[in-house]
Amino acid sequence: MTELHWQSDLIEVNDETDPIEVPYQNGWADGLPVVPPTPERVKHMLTGTERPADEMIAPIPPKWGRATVEKVAINAVMAGCKPEYMPVIIAAIEAMTTEVFSLHGVQVTTSLVSPLLIVNGPIRKELEINDGFNVFGQGWRSNATIGRAVRLICTNIGGALPGELDRATFGHSGKFTYCIGEKEEVSPWPPLHVDRGFEAFQSTVTVFAGASPRVIDDHGSNTAEGILNTICLNLAVPGIADGEIVIVLSPEHSKTIGDDGLTKLEVQEYVCEHTKIETSQTRLITPRKVDEVIVMVAGGPAGRSTMAVSGWGGATQSVTVPICA
Repeated sequence: MTELHWQSDLIEVNDETDPIEVPYQNGWADGLPVVPPTPERVKHMLTGTERPADEMIAPIPPKWGRATVEKVAINAVMAGCKPEYMPVIIAAIEAMTTEVFSLHGVQVTTSLVSPLLIVNGPIRKELEINDGFNVFGQGWRSNATIGRAVRLICTNIGGALPGELDRATFGHSGKFTYCIGEKEEVSPWPPLHVDRGFEAFQSTVTVFAGASPRVIDDHGSNTAEGILNTICLNLAVPGIADGEIVIVLSPEHSKTIGDDGLTKLEVQEYVCEHTKIETSQTRLITPRKVDEVIVMVAGGPAGRSTMAVSGWGGATQSVTVPICA
């Protein structure tokens, strides 16, 4: 590739300084060690995209730092990414910096939300993005490092340092990394990106401002109604945010529901109808709209469980964008 004219400052490290310590000393890390972003590593990372290094992708709030392709590559190196992950990271930045996502609010709120990335389409297989066993957990480089790169960008470029501009009361582990794939091949319904107007052969990333995932076990119900009643009982409680919610059905749960003939729309309608509560002691949980109930399938083939990821009320809206080179 052509010689780069670096936009970022180059820091010389003497032989007595451990390169691992430099990011800690400069406040660039997330608490875990990062890969030192040497010029050679950053150049290699830039081979993963056709976009010029000095191209501005978006300003990142709350400090509105400039997320150029070069700066994204630097953070991708630190996160441990491969060059081929760059298009996913860039697309995620484009999605979360749209006005409706309200990244500024997500970055500075006292709530515990963090951008959750949901990857759809052929790129899941190409990059080995996990959509099965331990989908919200450790063990897959692509999930771990793509999500981590986005989080480092939020902090290092956006300036959302915990305790300073990031005012989260608690936070959660998704503020280290939060990236999953949808297990499209076993779903009884069209995948998320098709619901949102894309073709099945397209690759997309959806960014959702998500709280920590909560497990909903139901090992006893053998009908769609039984499983959905369990899910709704877990959601229809005070303290669950209004607005969008992601319901991640395991393959076992989704198969039972699908075998009973329910469409995804019927699942969404059922959840909307059965998660309303109002008593003299609690406030009314505002009924969700059908398109605020995001239903997808992921997880290992065994286990009659569902995961629910609440959002940040009505203050944000998830965004789906195509992944391009």
